[in-house]
Amino acid sequence: MTKIHRRSFLLRSAASSLLIARMKGDEVTSDAWSKSELIEPADFVKLLNGEEKPLHTICVTFPVLYRQKHIPRAQLAGPTNKPEGVKALRNAVQALPRNTEIAIYCGCCPMKNCPNLRPAYRVLKELGFERIRVLDLSTDFHTDWVAKGYPVETQ
Repeated sequence: MTKIHRRSFLLRSAASSLLIARMKGDEVTSDAWSKSELIEPADFVKLLNGEEKPLHTICVTFPVLYRQKHIPRAQLAGPTNKPEGVKALRNAVQALPRNTEIAIYCGCCPMKNCPNLRPAYRVLKELGFERIRVLDLSTDFHTDWVAKGYPVETQ
């Protein structure tokens, strides 16, 4: 695929995603995901503590941060701003049914600057996952999760 064709394909894909979001009635954000795909930490904690099957949670932060503290039962894929992180994410979800509800989070820095969430979201979409949730850690994992006393595990 030439550079021009690739760029054209990406623009058409982005336009299609925007149209689908509008058709669903989702508020469109400047991010790859819609507002309805964001999940607030307090709501996520309720899912962790609930009796229903929790979301399949994937952490796309740096391993050193994951080892310090992470969400219980979260699987580490690693930073998806690097090819090895993308490969780890693909491996982590390859056996999952495409209708699995997946939550991704990073928390390495303010969400608007995060180098890992957007690539992770795009990879999951490319793989055919439609039930993706993005944990809204606006500031970082420590401020928006740990400091609020939400449950953590260490490795």
